Amino acid sequence: MPRKPIMKNLALLPSFLLPMLAACGLQVDLHAADAPALTPLVRVVDLTVGESTTVELCNGQKVDVRLVDLQETRDPVRQAVRSAMVTVQVNGVKIAIESGMYNLPQRVAGVQIDCSITQGYNANGTPTFWGLDKDARLRLWPKESPLVKPGSLVYPVDQRWFATRTWFDNEPVDGGTKILPKIYYHSGLDIGGSERQVRVIAATDAVVVSAGDDVLPEYLLKGGAAAQYGEGKSPVAPRSDVVYLKDERGWYYRYSHLHKINDAIRPGRTIHQGTEIGLLGKRGSSGGWSHLHFEIKSRQPSGKWGTQAGYAFLWEAYRRQYRPKLVANARRKSFLIAGTDAVLDGAKSWSATDSIQSYDWTFSDGTSATGARVTRTYNQPGVFSEILKVTDRAGNIDYDFADVHVLDPNQPDHYVPGIHAAYWPTFDNRVNEPITFKVRSFRNQEGNEVWNFGDGSPPVTVKSDGNVDQQAADGYAIAHHTYQQPGDYIVSVQRSRNDGVTATTRLHVCVTEE
Repeated sequence: MPRKPIMKNLALLPSFLLPMLAACGLQVDLHAADAPALTPLVRVVDLTVGESTTVELCNGQKVDVRLVDLQETRDPVRQAVRSAMVTVQVNGVKIAIESGMYNLPQRVAGVQIDCSITQGYNANGTPTFWGLDKDARLRLWPKESPLVKPGSLVYPVDQRWFATRTWFDNEPVDGGTKILPKIYYHSGLDIGGSERQVRVIAATDAVVVSAGDDVLPEYLLKGGAAAQYGEGKSPVAPRSDVVYLKDERGWYYRYSHLHKINDAIRPGRTIHQGTEIGLLGKRGSSGGWSHLHFEIKSRQPSGKWGTQAGYAFLWEAYRRQYRPKLVANARRKSFLIAGTDAVLDGAKSWSATDSIQSYDWTFSDGTSATGARVTRTYNQPGVFSEILKVTDRAGNIDYDFADVHVLDPNQPDHYVPGIHAAYWPTFDNRVNEPITFKVRSFRNQEGNEVWNFGDGSPPVTVKSDGNVDQQAADGYAIAHHTYQQPGDYIVSVQRSRNDGVTATTRLHVCVTEE
């Protein structure tokens, strides 16, 4: 009796099952199993300065690309790369592109193009994160193409975009107590949220490769059956708070710092997009702040595993799901010594109708300014949260906050106190319904956190543990607040040391009628 072809999607099957399927009389094409069932729309190329190549896009269009120049700007405190600009020539047309840092692909000469990483981030950083051997990595799509196949990716947390702190690709992680020579440039996307309340969901249809310390064994092998069936060594690094999923593209998705992993998430199972993986937390090497570390790993042009920068993908997925009209963006953090300037940038804010009319800033000292970009001098150490309000032609408004970390010039090798706040729920908050607010301070056990909920109600004082024990179950101090009127509220919380150095953070809470 002839063998029948198997109709299942081989890309989502664990490789150890393939010989079993063959033994059951099912025809298995190992080459097809090795190839992704869903070819990514993005095309990725690594180049050195002066190098040219021709890239065939997902629609068959051929594009000539040349890396003309690379300029990286480092801060005077840590010598960390704070901005990397590449000049690229696309079909003879030059364009300047900034790598990472909340930048989206730009359109030029019939294509969309971005730069996800440059060589400078390897110096005193962690080269294995990206697998980049040349000067820069460029990614290209046809001009009007989606970045990922529509419907194949959703936002991995059940909360509003920019609901609280984020720490995205390429941003130097400024944490700990003392500034160290080694620089940790972030790869992947840290999405802050309220511990034990925010649901983490599968961004794609996928097979569960690992859940906590339980992992499909072939994903840890360098040879043997794994090599035979096309997997080879994977980028999987199991840990008790981590889940790895693998999708049809052959991309691996890491979900880290989970407070709880759902029992249904077990290695070998195929799950659907939107399946709840667990609850957002701060377990593992989280630094003590509650967030999801979401990272995509894939084979890179170097042949190595490396991060597939995910910011643009998640932003596109979020827009499709929630259809926002206007999104303020002041995300890039500033890091400086007291007495020097910070450039605050709201130009990455977005309007569905491309009709932003105004950028209005309100600063911690009560002064204000207008314009997409403003420059300010900070003379006092602390952490400041500056308010950006954007307004479009239709009168829609949105808010975001620029974090400014200012070091004491008398202790330039020590971080100032930090603070993180989050709230839940972030969607559909209504009048007379309580909202949970959580806050935790860092590098400061003095004083208390003081909340101002932005509605004229009296301040509320709480006290977190100051991150003495990163994994403390009660590390965040909790408050509850109920709004009596609909509106957009700017919530602030701060905590000061005895010497007056203060860390402040803010949240934007939208409340509607019952």
